[in-house]
Amino acid sequence: MSQNNLDALAVTPKTGDEPFTQQGRAIGANLRGFWSWACSDLVGNAMRGVLAEYIVGLALGCVGSGTRLEWDATDLRTGEGLRVEVKSSAYLQSWKQERLSAISFDIRPALGWDATTNTNATERARQADVYVFCVLTSTDKAAVDPLDVDQWDFYVMSTNRLNAAVGEQKTIALGSLLRHTPAKCSFAELAACIEAEVNREQAHG
Repeated sequence: MSQNNLDALAVTPKTGDEPFTQQGRAIGANLRGFWSWACSDLVGNAMRGVLAEYIVGLALGCVGSGTRLEWDATDLRTGEGLRVEVKSSAYLQSWKQERLSAISFDIRPALGWDATTNTNATERARQADVYVFCVLTSTDKAAVDPLDVDQWDFYVMSTNRLNAAVGEQKTIALGSLLRHTPAKCSFAELAACIEAEVNREQAHG
């Protein structure tokens, strides 16, 4: 009697051409159609957050292969082992608004699950080495384009500095964040900015 293999599923990147099938035959729809249906709202909170992770990963060169780990303790891991948490916020939402949204970020400590070891943390903590706070800056719904990296501002802060500044705080508004002097940078500057923040942290030991 064979035993089911319950190891982690090896997820391979899809092309979008993969067909939906019935009884082994294509039914005239493919995965790209699903992506278009499910993922086209890049301004809404849910998909904008995933997109921000991808943009930061592009800057760091760590999303060229493989796929996103949905429940990992940190959003990104670089080839050098740096753990990066990505938070996003925006003035605009995809729904009708009465006013621009206030910029704030969820920074609550959590019991993270480590995908590499399949273990859960025993204490609530911020699991990453560094945080990247991403702000989609457009305030014009006719012009907003989350795929234009020039419409994003990035603020970088080591987790140790964040912990020292806010303790167990669960959320932080942009104004409060700025009072703790994160490093602000553009997309082109982001990788160097993160490296500088990490080096600064190591220098202060």
